Amino acid sequence: MDTRLDPRLAAARARADVIDEGLRAYMLSVYNYMALALAITGLTAWVTAQSPAMMQLIFGTPLVWVVMLAPLGFVFFLSARIHAMSVGAAQITFWLFAVVMGLSMASIFLVFTGASIARVFFITAATFGAMSLYGYTTKRDLSAWGSFLFMGLIGIIIASLVNIFLESSALQFAISVIGVIVFTGLTAYDTQAIKEEYYAYDEPEVATRKAIMGALRLYLDFVNLFMMLLQLLGQRRD
Repeated sequence: MDTRLDPRLAAARARADVIDEGLRAYMLSVYNYMALALAITGLTAWVTAQSPAMMQLIFGTPLVWVVMLAPLGFVFFLSARIHAMSVGAAQITFWLFAVVMGLSMASIFLVFTGASIARVFFITAATFGAMSLYGYTTKRDLSAWGSFLFMGLIGIIIASLVNIFLESSALQFAISVIGVIVFTGLTAYDTQAIKEEYYAYDEPEVATRKAIMGALRLYLDFVNLFMMLLQLLGQRRD
């Protein structure tokens, strides 16, 4: 028997190894962008909460609506324009988004104790990490989850808007429970989708833009999961 490796098989294996290394590097860049954005958001929120003047300026004036709606504007802008932006412009926009999100989240330090915020953050990180790992490693096609998760997301948005006027604690509890389920599922779904969007022969700028958008998706999953868990598990200040 000829034990020599078929040249075509050897080439295929070599190509698979290159793609695998490229995929790992690509996913690492996605997670690095996400982690840095979370750090910027957390630091911004904490620093803002330490300044009564800043808190009064943001949450004691109509500026609160600008701060609360600005992150949504950044998400729409990045989603629509990132393919036409330079890498530098896309990165700056992403970091600015993280800062504005931090400003909008500063109020949690006034509502919840610091210890409970830290506890919920680590619970969120563990849950997110487990589900993202599942999404990355599973051979199961998670695309069928998309419609269900999207409908759940729309339901959460509508119910949250309604509850602004109703101020129902029961409805808020239901929103938080459903939100945890939806954003836990979205973490796995988005991770697999980001992985499948990787293409080994993308130009470096294209790959970087994809990584930023992937980081944005996972960042939003993490932050929303954190906020839902905080509503359920956070200890409110007296």
